Amino acid sequence: MAGDDGRPELRLDPGYLPVLPSRPRPIVILGAGGIVADAHLPAYRTAQYPVAGIADVKIDKAAKLAAEYDIPAAYGSVAEAIAAAPPDAVFDLALMPEHYVATLQQLPDGAPVLLQKPIGNRWSDTLAIMDVVRRKSLLAAVNTQLRFAPYVTAARRAIAAGEIGELYDLEIVVEVNTPWEYFPAVLGLDRLEINMHSIHYLDLIRSFLGDPDSVSCSTVRHPAKQHANSRTAIILHYGDRPVRALISTNHDHLYGPEHEQSFIKWEGTRGAIRAEMGVLMDYPKGRADSLKIIRTDDLGSGWQSMPFEGSWFPDAFIWSMGVLQRHVTGELDTLPTGIDDVFKTMALVEAAYASDATGGIRPHDGAGVGPD
Repeated sequence: MAGDDGRPELRLDPGYLPVLPSRPRPIVILGAGGIVADAHLPAYRTAQYPVAGIADVKIDKAAKLAAEYDIPAAYGSVAEAIAAAPPDAVFDLALMPEHYVATLQQLPDGAPVLLQKPIGNRWSDTLAIMDVVRRKSLLAAVNTQLRFAPYVTAARRAIAAGEIGELYDLEIVVEVNTPWEYFPAVLGLDRLEINMHSIHYLDLIRSFLGDPDSVSCSTVRHPAKQHANSRTAIILHYGDRPVRALISTNHDHLYGPEHEQSFIKWEGTRGAIRAEMGVLMDYPKGRADSLKIIRTDDLGSGWQSMPFEGSWFPDAFIWSMGVLQRHVTGELDTLPTGIDDVFKTMALVEAAYASDATGGIRPHDGAGVGPD
């Protein structure tokens, strides 16, 4: 929620509170890939969300998950699943973005649907997806699940309560060895890191600081690898506001765990909060998450642990589906992850690539400067 000056109001949107829907609607999952098995379905089981069906073109994958999670029906096509869906179903679209338009066109007009990030590999894709959503009046949200990671939720509540004063610095650093081969569908993309990873951080920064005025970016590939960009530096500019927001990612840190790092740091006028995102280090094994706070009026006590429960995967997936469910059932007026909001995150993604393409500002070469 932003005020007249563009700054997010110091108020916690109730959509970010970890509250389960009291009467969740049945979910129909379209896609049965690894993320569904590893995150969606474990989260939905924990939250006791009813799953009415699951579909995949490889029906054996859908049938295996249906058996494992007691899902009543498995389908070999999106069309079959949609035709058999309960009239009050919420659709969970767990496909690659290139399949979104064709799939959304098949949904009933006005249907609630949760999409995954990114909503399009390129800006033209995003516009096409938005056109279908608006034309069919779909109630669409996006699974921006880092907003709901338990340590982010705890930090958000503390910041909204004024515990670190006015937020003026937000830094996200990821320096890890990411095995992209675990996700073969992304290896052939001509855009990789920002679309599939830094989009989380662009989206998270927007949710705390609002929309920036401009973006500076450099993103590069590894010279010895075949896949696209895997290291990125992004700065978000907030005009006259005394705010620094930056993202630095290096997914090619091949040198062991000693200097791996993965953190979010919020600094304010009265203190700072730091979250360690353990899941990204030593992937897929991962390490423990942590969340700590320090206050300027008590620096001698150092960094103190803040309580939270759960982790980004799979627990945050409970709340990204839950906020849509609560909105659909009328339990929640707001929908902070609505597609119109995340559309602005996609605009940042595109702006980052555009900034990278310009190559920055060339420094003066000194010609004509100094004595003749």
